Amino acid sequence: MDYSRPELAERLAADYVSGTLRGGARRRVEALLPAHPVLRAAVRRWEARLVPLTASLPPVPPRPEVWQSIARRLGFAAPVAAAAPVRWWQQLSVWRGVSAFATVAALVLSAQLLAPSPVQPPLVVVLNPATPAADGLVRASFVASISGDGRAVVTRPLTPVSLQADRALELWAVPAEGAPRSLGLIASDTATVQKGRVPVGTAALAVSLEPAGGSPSGAPTGPVLYVGKLNS
Repeated sequence: MDYSRPELAERLAADYVSGTLRGGARRRVEALLPAHPVLRAAVRRWEARLVPLTASLPPVPPRPEVWQSIARRLGFAAPVAAAAPVRWWQQLSVWRGVSAFATVAALVLSAQLLAPSPVQPPLVVVLNPATPAADGLVRASFVASISGDGRAVVTRPLTPVSLQADRALELWAVPAEGAPRSLGLIASDTATVQKGRVPVGTAALAVSLEPAGGSPSGAPTGPVLYVGKLNS
């Protein structure tokens, strides 16, 4: 693979800096950095874009299960009991490869959207391709940030998405049970602000490919392209 190609270096650097490149793929990029100046330069550019935007976010204490997971990986804790049965929507193949939230991806939302008092931190969701890439790498395509009061969502592609003129991307709130609810059309190349409360009980966000004006039926009609679970 030619890592001197700018488009490949930009894609890998975006995934690496946003934290969605994981496991062996992340270790491979780290091993490649010393020998590939184009890739190093791309990583520095993405760090310059993303990292400063996290400075305004208030610190959020990790949940107990996060610490338990870290302890298990380091060998400091015994395995926990078996998890509860997986719900139907978690078993769908479209959820495979969805990453946990990436803190650095909060670049797309300012806590001042609606200026609530007191300000609640936004919930950040990384939406990955529903179908894994052929080379096995997990490539994040969208970041969605939900305001603390749930009244606004900002979506932004990490890399532009090519669409035909007669097609559009539609954002959906997916509950643990029941039908998805449309949150509106989103742009494929710039940040989009959606004003409208995210339904209580939303378990995931999804993006489908629809006709230019959006789904004509109130439900996804085209393929689901990107998905991301809410970890709240």
